[in-house]
Amino acid sequence: MYESPRCWTLASSSAVLSVPWRRLFCWSATVRRPNSCRARSPAADTIAKFHRAISLIEEKIALNGATALTTLELADAMHAEWTSRSAAWDKRSLGEVTRAKSGKGSAKSLALRSEAPGIDGVTPTDLFELSLPYVEKSRLCGPADAPGVCPLGTLLLATRPAGAHIAVTHRPTSPTRGVLAVRPRDVMDSWWLLHELRSRSNTIVGAAQGQNAREISAAAFSRLSITWPDAGIRTRFHALTDPLHAMAMKLVSEIRTLSELKDAVLRDSSAKADLLPDSHSEPGSIHRR
Repeated sequence: MYESPRCWTLASSSAVLSVPWRRLFCWSATVRRPNSCRARSPAADTIAKFHRAISLIEEKIALNGATALTTLELADAMHAEWTSRSAAWDKRSLGEVTRAKSGKGSAKSLALRSEAPGIDGVTPTDLFELSLPYVEKSRLCGPADAPGVCPLGTLLLATRPAGAHIAVTHRPTSPTRGVLAVRPRDVMDSWWLLHELRSRSNTIVGAAQGQNAREISAAAFSRLSITWPDAGIRTRFHALTDPLHAMAMKLVSEIRTLSELKDAVLRDSSAKADLLPDSHSEPGSIHRR
C-alpha cells in the first residue's frame, strides 16, 4: 500500500514538481549531499499521512470532474430533446443573433501569469486542453489595457479537424489569433447559443480556413445558420440550464483550488524532508539534513 519508509524525496520543490507524486515518496534515499551525508528516511507514518492527503485531494478532483461532466451532458441532452421537436422553429444566421470577432496577436506576445499581472490571454491550445467548456484562470496574461478585451461570459471558439472547441469565460479575457470571440445580442441567449454551437461542431469546422481547419473567420462564422426558437422558448431554456452550468462552473473552480492545494502539499512534503525524525535515531530526536 504505502512505499517503504526508506524512500523519500529530494528536498527541492522544483524536483518534486518534475515527477509524478506517486514517485515523490520513491525518490532514492541514497541521494548524497555535498558533504557526502546520506539523506535520512522519514518515519513511515509521516509518509502515510502525505499519501493519504494527496489521495483524498485527487479523489475529490476526480469526483468534481465526473459530476461537472454529467451536469453538462444533462444540459446537452435537454437541448437535443428540445431541438428534436423543432421542425417549425426558425433558422437564423449567426450574424443576425451574435457578434463575433477574431483574436489578435500570438502566445509569444503574452507572459506567464506567475511572472506578470494582467488580463487573461487565451490561445487555441488553452481551449483544446479543456475537458469542460469553462475557461478558468489562464496560464498566460496580457496587458490590462490590451485592445479587444472580451467581458466575462464571452464564448471563445477554436477549431481543428477533430471538431470545434467552445468555452465560456469566467473573467475578462484577451483571445489570441486562432480564437473567435462570440457574444449573443441578448445575454439571456448565452446557454442556447453554447449548446447550438456544441451540436454543430462539424459544421463549424467545415467553414474553417486551411487544410487543417485551424481557424474560422468572423465572416465565415456569421454566415452559418442555427436553430433559433422564439424568445419565450429561449428564456425557458436559460432558466432550466443556468443552474446546471452554475453548478458545473463551481465544480471546475473547486478543481482548480484543489489542484493548487495538491501542489502546496507536494512542496510542503519536500520542505519537511529536511527536518524529519531519523528512523535510526532515538525516539523523539530530530535531524536536520
